[in-house]
Parts: sequence; C-alpha cells; structure tokens
Amino acid sequence: MSTHAMPEAARRDQHSRVSSRATPGFLERLSDTAGGMLLGVGVFALSFYVLFTNEGRALRTTTSLNEGLSKVVPLNPASEPDFLNNNKLVHLSAVLQTSQPLHDPNYRIEVKAVKLKREVEMYQWVEQQESRDYQEDGETKTETTYTYTTEWRSEVINSRNFDKEIGHVNPSAMAVESVTVVAPDVWVGSLSLSKGLVDKINNFQRLHLGPLSPDPFLTVHGDYFYHTAQPNRPEVGDVRVSFSYAGLSGEETYPGSAQMVSVVAMQKDGQLVPYKTTSGDHIEILYLEELSAQEVFEREHQMNSMKTWALRAAGWALMFLGISLATRIVHTLVDWLPLVRDVVNIGLRLFALCVSCSLSLLTIAAGWLFYRPLVAGGIAALALLPVLLARSRAPTKKTE
Repeated sequence: MSTHAMPEAARRDQHSRVSSRATPGFLERLSDTAGGMLLGVGVFALSFYVLFTNEGRALRTTTSLNEGLSKVVPLNPASEPDFLNNNKLVHLSAVLQTSQPLHDPNYRIEVKAVKLKREVEMYQWVEQQESRDYQEDGETKTETTYTYTTEWRSEVINSRNFDKEIGHVNPSAMAVESVTVVAPDVWVGSLSLSKGLVDKINNFQRLHLGPLSPDPFLTVHGDYFYHTAQPNRPEVGDVRVSFSYAGLSGEETYPGSAQMVSVVAMQKDGQLVPYKTTSGDHIEILYLEELSAQEVFEREHQMNSMKTWALRAAGWALMFLGISLATRIVHTLVDWLPLVRDVVNIGLRLFALCVSCSLSLLTIAAGWLFYRPLVAGGIAALALLPVLLARSRAPTKKTE
C-alpha cells in the first residue's frame, strides 16, 4: 500500500541499506583496543575521584544540615517580618502569593501562578535506525533498516540528516515558540522568595482548556490548541499548543487552590535568601507541602543519603567500566581462538567485578579515614576489641 493512501496520523515508511567493510585484521583490532585501554585508564582514575570526594561532600552536607536544624527560627506567616531575625535561618509554611496573573495574549490564557509554560509541538517525520552485522564472503556487512514515522515532537527535527529525505521533508522552524513566563515577585507570608527558591517551584500541571475556541483559526481538542481544522488527521508541519502551570497562588479558585509551601532560608530584610553554614554549604530549601522544620531537615538528610549511595554506585560502575576497557586488550590477543576467547572473556569480567568492588570499598574507607578520622578510629578500635580481649584472657606461659 502506498504511504500517500494512508491517513496522515498513521504514516510509516521503511527501507534498508547494506554496507560492507573488510574484516579488520589483528593489528587494526589491537590498535582500536589500545585506544579503549587509554580511555579505560582515564575512567578508572575518575572513579577514585568520585568515590573519595563523595564522602567529604556527604559529611559536609550532614554537618550543615545539623547546624541548620540547631539554629532555625520558626516564623508566623501571618505576622509582619521581624527585623530581629535578619541574617538568621528561618522556617515558615504558607501559601504562595504573586502580584498579578500570568497570561498569554495570543491564546487568551490567564492563570494566577508562579510559572506558566507554553509547550509547542509540530507534527514531523522521525527517522529510526536498526543495524545488524553479519559475515559474508570474508567481509563484515552491516544492514541498516531506516523506519520513518510521523509524530508530534517539541523540537524541530532536521530532515536533511535523514538517509532518505525525499518524501520525508520537515519544516525548518515552528510557527510558534515554546516559552515559560515567571512571576516577577513571589511571596510566602510577608517575605519574598529569592530566584533560587522560585527555581525550585516546578510542579507543572497541564491546564485543562475545556470547550473553548478563542480564535476562528484555532481548534480546541482535548487540552491542546491546534493550528489545523482537523486535529484527528494532522499533516506534517501542523502545530499544536498546550499550557501548564506551577505554583498556583492567591485566592483564585481556577484552576485550583493556592499552593502550600515550606521554606527554610535566611531572612534578609523582607526577602528569603541562601544561608551560608560554617562548613561553606548554602541552605535554601523549598518543599511543595506543609512541613515542620524538623520534617524539612529529615527530608534533606534522606536526600543526602540517597545521593551518597547513588554516587557510590556511580563510582563503582566507572571503576568496573575502566577496568573492563583497560583489560580488553587481553581479549583481543586471543579472540582468534573461540573457546579460549570465551573463557578469557568470562575471566576478565570476574576480574573487573572483584577488583572494582574491592578498590571501591578501599577508596570509600580511605575517604572515611581522611574526612572522618575519629569515626574511622572508633570503628577500628571496636573491630580490634575482640582480639585484644582474647589475648588478655589467654593464659600466660610459665617461665622456667
């Protein structure tokens, strides 16, 4: 069936292309492996840096959070700012407030929120590739299958890079641009939020449009404005627009109630700004729910713990990858012997696994010794305690 006879929403096209190359010789494979070996050494060194510095970061963050909890001052959001709290770390929970609604005059959208996002998508051709290698007539051949489908995409896809541009041409630009509008002034209680705190308000939700038709050249279908009269049968180049909002504010009932937030930051005159701890970290926390100061810092400790373990896992993965790349040259030396090659491959994987696990644990331990010498010393003393007790209870040898 010809693709032109199919509906625009179901367009699909496919073709394959076969390329061949001479099977690389031993020296060529060895040369390629040597390059991977150098990369592996670099990744291996990077893993030590990630694992070691992560322990210091985790300790510094924990110390800063403990300091913050001991110094935080709770505020009453209904009261005026107390300038006695200037330069102090404060906590308050209240609904967001903005000075005026955000609006998009082109689509007659108006929402009282901290952020209003206009998302634009264009119906375009998309190329997908699938390749498989096989040996034939002493050559390595690659069969690549190119599949073309039409999809809604938020970025412009350059069809000039397609393997087959004829019949799959996309427009070079969108008729409408995506944009995010941010309220110039945002308050919690009687204190305004810094830019860093406003940046944390990203709980975007789709704006439900309803049965509106603000413009005769637009069609409302679902929660989209379509720049076409037939949204169910779009053509390449058609555009649709949706809106989402974050941080509802004020007393408005549409599209919902105002967002409650909990903030921990430093009060400076009438604004909430970052608080610098003695360890050098900055505390500037915002949660999109009502939490006490204790709950806020508990959440931050949990996030710190999760980040610490995630970086430990990433450091181990980098070390495993580095060792695998660095030892790949051994596999290349015996890859002409199928049975030996498979055994060596399994052995190299086990070697990389064992060495990366051991070195990761040693690096983390070294980080503890460097950043937490007292804790590490205490753990070592506890570990040696059974040995010392056993020796102290052993009977003394009688001297003649």
